[in-house]
Amino acid sequence: MAIQKIDITPDKLQWAYKRAGLDEETAVKKFPKLKSWLSGEQKPTFKQLQDFATKFYVPFGYLFLNKIPEERIPFAMFRGAKGDNGIFDLNVYDTISAIQNRQDWLEDYLVENEIDICPIVNSVKINTPVNETVGILRRHLELPSEWAFETSDVRSAANLLTQQIENIGIFISFNGIVGNNSRRVLDVSQCRGFALVNSTAPYIFVNSNDSRYAQIFTLIHETAHIMLGVSAGHAEHIEFNDNAVEKYCDEVAANFLVPSDTLRRKWNGNYKKMSNAFKVSEIVIARRAHDLGLIDSDEYRRFWSEYNSRPFTKVKKSGGGDFYRTCTKRIGRLFAIHVRYAAESRQISYTDAYRLTGLYGDTYHKFMTSKI
Repeated sequence: MAIQKIDITPDKLQWAYKRAGLDEETAVKKFPKLKSWLSGEQKPTFKQLQDFATKFYVPFGYLFLNKIPEERIPFAMFRGAKGDNGIFDLNVYDTISAIQNRQDWLEDYLVENEIDICPIVNSVKINTPVNETVGILRRHLELPSEWAFETSDVRSAANLLTQQIENIGIFISFNGIVGNNSRRVLDVSQCRGFALVNSTAPYIFVNSNDSRYAQIFTLIHETAHIMLGVSAGHAEHIEFNDNAVEKYCDEVAANFLVPSDTLRRKWNGNYKKMSNAFKVSEIVIARRAHDLGLIDSDEYRRFWSEYNSRPFTKVKKSGGGDFYRTCTKRIGRLFAIHVRYAAESRQISYTDAYRLTGLYGDTYHKFMTSKI
């Protein structure tokens, strides 16, 4: 019996590899059979086309649609000097889609179970004074102005901040790859984090490839988006924002993390020591010092130029690492708690619980019993 070949047009194949961010030469190196398919010399078998779809992270059924689907990131992704917000990055897109799937499930689950929802969604407007917004956030998070000084290091500060944000009903996921696929790394220049606003199940995503200091800033920046009720993502330093909402969220984060009175009182001119004390990056310290008149514009420009000439350093990861601790960050403790309860109370099947967490079988059960 002859093997059936699939009649697929080159434009579908081109769309698939371009969607993955590749040019033709790179795509052919990655999947050599593609060259003969594009030229029309050969046609793929069903199995070969499945392998192609898997290799380029495209839903298999998309290759058979009459019209190529138009896929867009569903909110503005501000990149500042990195590029405009119309750039499509497949890894970012798939990450957002995964978080949206979690959020869709959560929305129904929280309503059905009459679970209290987050009180700060849509709690402020763009014309609300920044200090007032910061005060509202401090009260809800139960963190005084000098909370960071009571933490031993930036890791413990990030953990405390995450815990307090989750305590008020905001779901958080930290990840530096797409799901659990270590071959699909999330580029910080494409996404440092994003906020998905929802009145019932607001969600924050933080790129764990970013520096820990930057992750702390992202947590508060995206929380400010939740307070405004505006979904968005960002991938730039605070200097590059030219959008009113982004500027506002940056100001909230800067004032929350580096209060003016505290910085004036503790200022010693040492950016690194101030960074370690406040648990923010040196550039945030410099910007706040400039805005408060502690350094002049020439000094700020000099430091800004020096800081931005430094090579980007990813978060150092210890050899091997604890897979289940990493899963806690990727899935989010608050989300995992709800999934575990829903599965154990038979509100969802374990198949659904596996899909929602990305963990399967014994791995799922060990995670839930050891970390949640």
